[in-house]
Amino acid sequence: MSGPTHPNRPGPPRQAVEPGPVLPRQGIIARYRDWLPVPPEAEPLTLGEGDTPLIRADRLLEELPRDRRPPAVFLKFEGANPTGSFKDRGMTMALTCARARGAQAVICASTGNTAAAAAAYAARAGMDCWLVLPAGGVAAGKVGQAVACGARILPVRGSFDDALAAVRQVVAERPELVLVNSLNPDRLEGQKTAAFEVVDQLAAIGLDERAAVFLPVGNGGNITAYHMGFRAYAAAGRLGRVPRLYGVQAEGAAPLVRGRPVDRPQTLASAIRIGRPVYGEKALAAVRDTGGRVLAVSDEEILAAQRLLARLEGVFAEPASAASVAGLLKLARGDEPGWEVPEGPVVCVLTGHGLKDVDTALRAARASGGEGGDLEALEALEARALDPEAVVQHLLATPAGGR
Repeated sequence: MSGPTHPNRPGPPRQAVEPGPVLPRQGIIARYRDWLPVPPEAEPLTLGEGDTPLIRADRLLEELPRDRRPPAVFLKFEGANPTGSFKDRGMTMALTCARARGAQAVICASTGNTAAAAAAYAARAGMDCWLVLPAGGVAAGKVGQAVACGARILPVRGSFDDALAAVRQVVAERPELVLVNSLNPDRLEGQKTAAFEVVDQLAAIGLDERAAVFLPVGNGGNITAYHMGFRAYAAAGRLGRVPRLYGVQAEGAAPLVRGRPVDRPQTLASAIRIGRPVYGEKALAAVRDTGGRVLAVSDEEILAAQRLLARLEGVFAEPASAASVAGLLKLARGDEPGWEVPEGPVVCVLTGHGLKDVDTALRAARASGGEGGDLEALEALEARALDPEAVVQHLLATPAGGR
């Protein structure tokens, strides 16, 4: 009887399998055109957005109390979009439709991700792009993306709400500038395709459709778009029950939870630092319609969830994205009442990549009392450098094990 195959030696020859064709990502308009209000003559302006992974998170599931766990937890990782956030779904629609109508310039206010997406898709379309950003309130990675794509940036004193008010005034007087904030209905039409994908991906692996979906909420547009998508699929008979929607806000920027606007929203999760959400009422309607709820989480809970995602699942999401996971943890652990254990899987939407806001992650790791490892080495590599032989000896003497 032969023994087990050594991991570093070749095993018995296997029958060769011819790989299938590697196809380019076609983009959401090509994939879901029949579900989208695209002008018939419009050529899709795409960077290959959509088709983002739905990642099973079994180690995260184990963090939940055993008697309060859903059957499965998944991460819808929108950070895999071309500019690193879900905003690409809406921007491909907005710019495709704007170009079809003869537009030559676009404008938006932004906390960062919308700016990066608008700049990238405008560059691809050959259009001018104006961005009005709250000074000091946008992560450097997002500004860097927009600058690299040639956008014209105007910082404004105040919050995102102040920036949006300024942009709306400009568009009212200069109609040749196409507004590509989520006030543009084409944006939400594109973003609803993420809901289509969630349904299609869960169906492909045979999971029960009685799902629950957690989303970060800032301006309220994305949870509204998911509701639109789920409702459209349900109306067409492709979904038996619309998933229960949970909207998660940061405590310092939680107008939907408080029931009133927040004049000076404060949170390190800059992507959801919005005090007067444009789609606030529609977001609340989406939650009520599906039997879900809105809740708030602290910045500390957001950062803890961000670290947990990276440590347990290897998924690096920006802070605002981690709010969805923080909300799931808070409800499932009983830190806030009102948790009904879902009969089907839970999907936490991660709206943006962690590389969008590295500084916040590094600062949080330093402040966590050593959990960040040797982060000081990032600031003083030369001072801490070792000879190659010393590196070898250190690694040989350091035990390894599961985390």
